[in-house]
Amino acid sequence: MKRALRWLAAVVFAAAFAVVAGTFVPRPLWSAAKAETATGERHRILVLANPIHTDIAIPINAETLARFPFLGESGMPVAHSDARWLVFGWGGRAFYLETPAWSELKPMPLFKGLTLDRSVIHADVAGDVIEPSDHVAGFDIGPDEYERLLSFIEASFTRTDGQVQPIPDTAYGLNDRFFEAHGWFSAVVGCNTWTANALREAGLRTGWWNPLPVSLSTSLTLYN
Repeated sequence: MKRALRWLAAVVFAAAFAVVAGTFVPRPLWSAAKAETATGERHRILVLANPIHTDIAIPINAETLARFPFLGESGMPVAHSDARWLVFGWGGRAFYLETPAWSELKPMPLFKGLTLDRSVIHADVAGDVIEPSDHVAGFDIGPDEYERLLSFIEASFTRTDGQVQPIPDTAYGLNDRFFEAHGWFSAVVGCNTWTANALREAGLRTGWWNPLPVSLSTSLTLYN
């Protein structure tokens, strides 16, 4: 019994150390010098967070609608007069699709979320977002970084015969859709590590490993 408790304590300590180190060790380790564009063009992006999950929001405009035409084709109200942001999040298929609210949590989606599961992308449309906010962080990035971010998000969708199709009958409401995604979800490589990867493509520095929203938001505040 004592040996088992020592092993459990060692595992808990190792996990806590990994989370702390993953927050405070920056990635990339050294800040790269950023060249200013001739026009000074900047693009606003948002990181939206709740206690367990983060999303990335990009502005709705002609460029993003042309880049992600399948969102409007799927029935999402991207052309609505109140639509301001496209919101993207990556996560485990079972947990995402079968747990629209905590009250609907089931054992199998939770088990898959803690072990290994296929991944999906949740795309949503948002109106005006109040910032600053405890759950919203905004960043202005240059055109090259913005292009890399869009490319990262676009490449996360899987395609069938060259087309991106929504997963039938899986939306939470009228504004959102789910799509099959590349990669496998686990407790180590989860929704927040996908967000961190995307933000590094956008030229931002994150922690080395950010499995939790608080870890990601802390590292973003420290290093950007």
